[in-house]
Amino acid sequence: MLINETLIGEVKQWRQQIHSQPELGFKEFKTSSFIVDKLKSFGIEVHQGLGGTGVVGILKNGSGPAIGIRADIDALPIKEQNDIDYKSTHENCMHACGHDGHTSVLLGTAKHLSQHKDFNGTIYFIFQPAEEVLGGAKAMIDDGLFDKFPMDAVYGLHNWPGLPVGEIAVNNGPMMASFDTFEITLTGKGTHAAMPHLGADPIAAGAALITNIQSIVSRRISPLKSGVISVTQMNSGDTTNVIPDYAILKGTVRSFDMDVRQSMQDMLTEMVTTLPPLYGVTGEMDYHIRYPVTTNDSQAYLEIKEAATKVLGADKVNTDVEPSMASEDFSFMSQVVKGAYFWLGVDGNSPSKPLHNAAYDFNDDAIETGIKVWVSLVESQLPKISA
Repeated sequence: MLINETLIGEVKQWRQQIHSQPELGFKEFKTSSFIVDKLKSFGIEVHQGLGGTGVVGILKNGSGPAIGIRADIDALPIKEQNDIDYKSTHENCMHACGHDGHTSVLLGTAKHLSQHKDFNGTIYFIFQPAEEVLGGAKAMIDDGLFDKFPMDAVYGLHNWPGLPVGEIAVNNGPMMASFDTFEITLTGKGTHAAMPHLGADPIAAGAALITNIQSIVSRRISPLKSGVISVTQMNSGDTTNVIPDYAILKGTVRSFDMDVRQSMQDMLTEMVTTLPPLYGVTGEMDYHIRYPVTTNDSQAYLEIKEAATKVLGADKVNTDVEPSMASEDFSFMSQVVKGAYFWLGVDGNSPSKPLHNAAYDFNDDAIETGIKVWVSLVESQLPKISA
């Protein structure tokens, strides 16, 4: 499959322009406007404002089935450290997860398909806000994504450091973990640090809790299962000579298995309730269920695999990769309709920087691969009727 070199050059320019003007979740106003302008210039029907700043482009050619292709558009609250011409112009905000690349690849796909309508059916180009923590996929669904735009399947991608340019990875089953967060409040009794016996120390209780939390996965979850509980913040006190009244612990819980996910929540709740009183402290927890497991439907997995194999070759399609304990709110979409999600390789001559790193920059050499896979998928799932 040939993708016009002029188009590839355009997409690189779009990607770098989006990179220079990153916006946080549900605030992607300029990014959304840029997407709308491009889609309209391709002659594609546009629906704006879905889930806040979300955009859906509609390209119909014939009466065949309908599918959706999704790209996330938001950036991260990170100060960019790259020395590049298109460096972020927004302080403490950058595209450190490559959503600029995802967006541009989908725009390039939309332009190609608007000019080469070798398909029979409807394509919904879904540009989703607020993937990072805020759950923009759910916001679009709640705003009527699948009611207003009924589709038979939905697909997504994410760039993946560690995977070479020109390759993809897709599993039959889990790709990304579930994602939950917790905030634990430990309430004690403040006192002079020289007289700890007169108070109840929430810091000591917090230290014990952090240590014991690590035993949930290592000692109470089957070694044949997987899970992660990470305490990532502990805040307490303002000075060196006072034992404070309270301590706050925050963290995240990850798993690929719904039973394990529930067990970890239950055990964490039990521990927060029973351990702090040993220190004269009370514990309360706010537990927030965030994203489901991103699991590929068996049929949709085959559709991605076969479409990618056709344009890349079987040796460039990895189908047995370790899932990631990172998470993705694309999982909300694939819970509603049949869905699959793949990783797009971005490692060039040297390894890519990690995602969410201040020196990360999407590798433009991956753009052509992304467009090829999407176009191949559309043409295979919406085959043109022969005359």
